[in-house]
Amino acid sequence: MINVDELRRMSPQQRAELSRALSALDDPVPPGEADLPAGPVRRAIALTVIIGGCMGLAAWIGVLAVTLPRYYHTGGWRGAWVGFDLGLLIAFAVTAWAAWKHRQLVIGCLIVLATLLCCDAWFDVTLDVRTSGFWVSLLLALCVELPIAALALIGARRLLRMNIRALGRFRGLPGPVPPLWKVPLYGLESHGFSNLIPAEPCLPVQPADLDAAPREESPAR
Repeated sequence: MINVDELRRMSPQQRAELSRALSALDDPVPPGEADLPAGPVRRAIALTVIIGGCMGLAAWIGVLAVTLPRYYHTGGWRGAWVGFDLGLLIAFAVTAWAAWKHRQLVIGCLIVLATLLCCDAWFDVTLDVRTSGFWVSLLLALCVELPIAALALIGARRLLRMNIRALGRFRGLPGPVPPLWKVPLYGLESHGFSNLIPAEPCLPVQPADLDAAPREESPAR
């Protein structure tokens, strides 16, 4: 039987050690999913595709910058923009549903929504240059689309940090949340490009390491 009074008399370090021990006994990751991210073959394929895609896209951008005409008449203009706005509407709807239901899906939806809004703003402004609708497109981009995209990204970041903080407390790791670029992915840790393949298991983070991380400033009210 758990005695709450005894738990209260324990020091924070003792409670942290107890929480880590309980977390180790009750691993929330199913056995079939624990090894998925650590596969060196899958990791090598994914990194090769990403790096190759970056190199190919950079070369393709150079080709387009030289060969594309300045003006171009195209068919399917209505279908392209209606289809894009339909996708944006779906992103808004799914994001609203996930936020209403408090689902983890909302983090990915917010990132997708922000990306679509930035693309919408970019194409609206660039395609309306030297036309009568340029200033309207620019005003909408600066006052509507880009601010909503920024709010979506800020919301996704806060939700990610909330999840990391909750997981840290569950594992008995108090203290502020480190910057997202310092948080390993799925318990994996890399020490540079030469060690990306194969991935090394992430060492347990000690409370002292978290205390040394920069604290997040409270937003101004």
